[in-house]
Amino acid sequence: MPDYTIETTYHLPISRKRTYSADTAEAACHAAIKDGDWDEARNDHETSGETHVTGIWEGADAAYRGSAISVPSQFRGMTERKIGHFEILLGILKIVVSDAQAGRSTSSDWMAKAPWAISRSEAILAGAPDPHRSVDLPKPHHVLAVLREDRVRAAIAAILEVDHDFGGLTPDAVTDEEIHAACLTVVTVMDLADETGTAEFQAGMAALRQARRRRSV
Repeated sequence: MPDYTIETTYHLPISRKRTYSADTAEAACHAAIKDGDWDEARNDHETSGETHVTGIWEGADAAYRGSAISVPSQFRGMTERKIGHFEILLGILKIVVSDAQAGRSTSSDWMAKAPWAISRSEAILAGAPDPHRSVDLPKPHHVLAVLREDRVRAAIAAILEVDHDFGGLTPDAVTDEEIHAACLTVVTVMDLADETGTAEFQAGMAALRQARRRRSV
């Protein structure tokens, strides 16, 4: 049976309690961070960090001398795992947001990374090993309609031209916040199930026609 030298670590907070006079809580925090006097510091054993593995080497008493082995993810400190994973999540979020703002579809490579990143986040919170492969991707979906607030404002102008029941309101009298709130209300209460079902049926018929033409060639 082989021997392994394992280095385990836990972080022990060193705390102090000191009063600072400042105009705001933020200013007091800045003063506390910059304060270099730790004569009153105490070791806070009650809030020490978790024990985690910071090094593995093959052989007995081989720390920093023998062949180092990568520490399995579930034995690293949770804080370290969260920090490392944050960059991955931020990168994926930037790509997805950029694609959404540009009105383009996110590439399948990045879409494959997103479910894996979610699965890895859950593993980190559970103290479990990292997932070895991406989870199944959701099936493709398509947007049938987009409710645009600028077009709602144009609709308001058209309504006021023919409907005089609004007490002389002008399009400029309606704020952007009111349009935004109205759009959220409509999206919440409006049921497009019939229209969606019709679109699904029409797409099914179109796919069948294409398959029939392909097989007849």
